[in-house]
Amino acid sequence: MLNRLDVTRDFTDEEVREQITAVTRKQLSDRVLSLRERALIETSVFNSLRRLDVIQELVDDENVTEIMVNGANHIYYEQDGIIRKFQRHFASEEKLEDMIQRIVAAHNRVINLSSPIVDTRLENGSRVNIVLPPVSLGGATMTIRKFPKDVVTMQQLVQWGSISDEAADYLAEMVRRGKCILVTGGTGSGKTTMLNALSEFIPAQERVITIEDSAELQLNGIENLVRLETREANHQHVSEITIRDLIRTALRMRPDRIIVGECRGAEAFDMLQAMNTGHDGSMSTGHANSCKDMLSRLEMMVRMGMDLPLAAIRSQIASGIHLIVHVSRMPDHSRKVIEIAKLNGIEDEQIVLKTLFRWEDASLKQIQKDLK
Repeated sequence: MLNRLDVTRDFTDEEVREQITAVTRKQLSDRVLSLRERALIETSVFNSLRRLDVIQELVDDENVTEIMVNGANHIYYEQDGIIRKFQRHFASEEKLEDMIQRIVAAHNRVINLSSPIVDTRLENGSRVNIVLPPVSLGGATMTIRKFPKDVVTMQQLVQWGSISDEAADYLAEMVRRGKCILVTGGTGSGKTTMLNALSEFIPAQERVITIEDSAELQLNGIENLVRLETREANHQHVSEITIRDLIRTALRMRPDRIIVGECRGAEAFDMLQAMNTGHDGSMSTGHANSCKDMLSRLEMMVRMGMDLPLAAIRSQIASGIHLIVHVSRMPDHSRKVIEIAKLNGIEDEQIVLKTLFRWEDASLKQIQKDLK
């Protein structure tokens, strides 16, 4: 196939499929193959040339939520909350790296020896993190986080037992009233899913601007929506555009609400500035182990961007953020809203957190009771 394709012109997927069919008939004319076997061969060749090679099967499987490539020979995937090893592998490390270059080039990203780490996304919106050797010692590493095709609604979260009816109704009303909300949790705990679910209660007439490293949010029902994404610098004199840059730009775009996909560093200061300057209803996510822990992390992140007294930082946090929603991944692989806390101002130089809702494991309480 590589010998037959003219590299000087672009082929459509249909033209490539026709070429593959022709080559298959010629190369396998002396073998007896079922229609299914022939179709599998043709699909495998097509995926190798135009898609994601051996992992395309996992990408197409709606039940797979995460794909982990640890070098060409070791592929794992998460299905139904359980990590399994994939029985197929890439033909070589070179094939894996060729596929990686196609992924990053599709979204104007660059990855090479001098810049071996990149975050990007697939055409279907899945988030991709890639690390190349020599940073990754066992070969190129790629982690793909898939998201449902259909946005998970708050009602579905209630049906799954992730949140109670009362808590869901309360959050919906707070979003409608324009309260600023921070969703916290660990990796894979469901922060983005919760942010998407909360967004369904944003009034349709409002202008919303989303800001992300790699676009993941799926906001439905909002017509006046602007989606912004960061950009990395490269050797072609393309300058870097950070989340901080995008927040400052968004403030000049007449937003009603600004939604920052995730705060990891100095951009927390700019986010708080937006929340404190009339952009009620703005939302974001952050990594933390609890609502209280998120306050400490926010203080640290703000100090990364601005040298302010601790009292001033806490004042900005207390006046800018109204609610913190903490989500967690449970031992049975389910995801639940663990706590919803309200910020109640400052007392004795400390931010006061009032827990409004807290999830309690009845079985865990029984074990603790038995131990006593």
